[in-house]
Amino acid sequence: MDKLVINGGSPLKGEVTISGAKNAAVAIIPATIVVGGVCRIENVPNISDVDIILRILMQMGADVRMINKNCVEIDTSRITSSVVDYDLVKKMRGSYYLMGALLSRFSEASVSMPGGCDLGPRPIDQHLKGFEALGAKIDVKYGLMCAKAEHLRGSSVYLDVVSVGATINIMLAATRAEGTTIIENAAKEPHIVDLANFLNSMGAQISGAGTDSIKIRGVKSMHGGDYTIIPDQIEAGTFMVAAAATKGSVLIKNVIPKHLESITAKLMEMGVEVEEYDEAVYVTRTKPISKVNIKTLPYPGFPTDMNPQAAVLLCLAEEGSSVISESVWDNRFRYTDELKRMGARIKVDGRVAVIEGVGKFTAAKVKACDLRAGAAMIIAGLCASGTTEIEDISHIERGYEDFVAKFRSLGADIKKIIVPTSPPYEKAL
Repeated sequence: MDKLVINGGSPLKGEVTISGAKNAAVAIIPATIVVGGVCRIENVPNISDVDIILRILMQMGADVRMINKNCVEIDTSRITSSVVDYDLVKKMRGSYYLMGALLSRFSEASVSMPGGCDLGPRPIDQHLKGFEALGAKIDVKYGLMCAKAEHLRGSSVYLDVVSVGATINIMLAATRAEGTTIIENAAKEPHIVDLANFLNSMGAQISGAGTDSIKIRGVKSMHGGDYTIIPDQIEAGTFMVAAAATKGSVLIKNVIPKHLESITAKLMEMGVEVEEYDEAVYVTRTKPISKVNIKTLPYPGFPTDMNPQAAVLLCLAEEGSSVISESVWDNRFRYTDELKRMGARIKVDGRVAVIEGVGKFTAAKVKACDLRAGAAMIIAGLCASGTTEIEDISHIERGYEDFVAKFRSLGADIKKIIVPTSPPYEKAL
């Protein structure tokens, strides 16, 4: 099992370039099924989640050609199967977007429940509600969710809760349905806007993405083309927190500052200095961290995917208690047990964590409970005195491209150790 080894105590300094958005990529790549032509997608993050979704498309008959590590050409015109491989789907959460894409293209889809980080129940009732509103019938067979429609027709769908996944899946399914679909109480995240822009550039007619009401006028056919994915706001936020936590000074390039507004506002409230430029932010800290309260919310609120990283920074407050309230995932605070190994004082009650500032971390052996928890462990290790070891780093590799190299370029003493797998035990005859 591979692990990270970090010798902490050095401030991060220099420049880092942010990769393409993970959450946009894992929606846009399945959307090539809807298009059915040749799509050239640039600024694709080189991460394991992207590798998995591309392998799924290849198994379904798509032609996938890597132009370079961040540019891929996908031709889904030869896909004929609407059934998705179970073993690959269970490895990532975004795999459920294949259902909306296949339903749009073939009027039927069979996909198993998604995998990914264990952050609690991931209900897809709002996804299915949308598919049924478009005329699909839903069934479960042999562990697969099966959706089939005689003919998809536009409809009005009101989401009972703001759901990024449901918004994306219904948008995909409605793109080639007959008539107009309106999604009310839609999620507004930047990667939803990016998906709409991608589909529109390939011939779709979608308006209102980024608001709580999205209108999709179904089209009969689409065409291929070129598209560039937006920068990853969570990766940018992670490096912003890392710079602040280590008392560093880092210029974070290839970002959209507007997407970072909620993160920037909280960092400044903590006493961190943030300067915004057209496509970059400069983060530095010379003052003690101040206690703050945070509540995670759908965009444009503070993102749930920045909860663990923010908690690390609040642990470094020299005095006072901060509160983080989690409104999205039940199990988001699993990472707090790992931070406690490093000296953190955190009390969790359901979806609320009270963090007592301790001013510093001490090195320890910890694990990455999930993708964003792994990022938090890296930041804590960079601040800690001594050597920190982080296990289960496959979670981190799901969503951060070249994370070791990027941190090293900023002066971090971090390395990945490849631990050879023990050979299977053979019983003596």
